[in-house]
Amino acid sequence: MQTPPTRPKVGLFVTCLVDLYRPSVGFAAIKLLEAAGCDVEVPENQTCCGQPAYNSGDKATTSDIARAVIRAYEPYDYVVAPSGSCAGMLKKHYPSLLVRDTEFAARASRLSAKTYELVSFLTDIRGMTSVDARFDGTVTYHDSCSGLRELGVKDQPRKLLATVKGLTLREMEENEICCGFGGTFSIKYSDVSNAIVTKKTANVEAAGADLLLAGDLGCLLNMAGKIKRDDGKTRVRHVAEVLAGSLDTPAIGDKA
Repeated sequence: MQTPPTRPKVGLFVTCLVDLYRPSVGFAAIKLLEAAGCDVEVPENQTCCGQPAYNSGDKATTSDIARAVIRAYEPYDYVVAPSGSCAGMLKKHYPSLLVRDTEFAARASRLSAKTYELVSFLTDIRGMTSVDARFDGTVTYHDSCSGLRELGVKDQPRKLLATVKGLTLREMEENEICCGFGGTFSIKYSDVSNAIVTKKTANVEAAGADLLLAGDLGCLLNMAGKIKRDDGKTRVRHVAEVLAGSLDTPAIGDKA
């Protein structure tokens, strides 16, 4: 068995939503990965993970995207995404999508084996047990569907949050229940999506925390929008921002 590198070369999969709506999450991820002893690069030729096309049934387009992603990230020891949803796409769906592709089947499997969600990589692979950060307030945590059910991300963020100075975690009711986003689901079935997020944000507000955290920006944007429309008090951030102490930008949904 090959010995893992002491200072691995990590390709950060930034994700479309982070790139377009919340670059601070990407910078927070880099800060955390470097603190964990990694050399981090963001490939200039990376693209979408292909989920929108995949969820819409367009497997031909998704396959083309998957091949491009595989090519971009082959030089790295690990691929890390600040998103359980995108990491799950690369890790769980690429191998089955390309299983009959004679050129890319094995390459997809190799990509899968080295792909991780950010916080699970920090704790499970790099052995991070604490962070140097401070937040004087209470937070509640939403377990996003892909991270929880596809990748087993549950305890990892809570373990690191417990080491943030001044922070108190206050669990909401039904923290494992979907927020209603689901990518294209929220567009195709907007009424159902709204009903789900209405219940979710009611649980968020009932928790009475200062901040709502999660590991997927899609979920956070969906919940932040609903909270803002309902004049809720809970502010919203990606968990990486708190763990990295990167709190100098407005919360998600707030004006700059």
